[in-house]
Amino acid sequence: MTTIYLAGGCFWGTQHLMRQVRGVLSTRCGYANGNGINPSYEEVYTDLTGFAETVEVCFDEQVISLTTLLRLFFRSIDPLSVNRQGGDVGTRYRTGIYYTDEALLHDIHYIYKEVEAQYYQPLAVELAPLSNFYPAEAFHQDYLVKNPSGYCHISPSLIREAKKI
Repeated sequence: MTTIYLAGGCFWGTQHLMRQVRGVLSTRCGYANGNGINPSYEEVYTDLTGFAETVEVCFDEQVISLTTLLRLFFRSIDPLSVNRQGGDVGTRYRTGIYYTDEALLHDIHYIYKEVEAQYYQPLAVELAPLSNFYPAEAFHQDYLVKNPSGYCHISPSLIREAKKI
């Protein structure tokens, strides 16, 4: 099992997208790379903690590659947007790829450069080691499963496509 942490704006949509992919074993919404210990949603929402809404994605590399997951992730975000995805604005909605295993860096850099070449300008997607991750409240876990008509900045067609990967 391999784990990567993806900040793609609102974590509800990113979690829902990733959980559609065959080979993704588990996903968990949380708060990453901020200041403090075990923040609440209300604290993160102030944008004073530095945390980003992030999804922990655990997957089987024998079934799905990291490069495939990252290509899907990049299709779900605006990689040039700073602190904003869809209608969500604030530092908590910044985009990022956070890792705990440096062995993943080769594939991460490969996809990052591949996407950056499409735009001919620097991406606004953070690329950093994971410094901390705290699971979000139960209310946020699998939110779009529990609330199918809930808000999501990711297109329904991309979510349908993820089921076929």
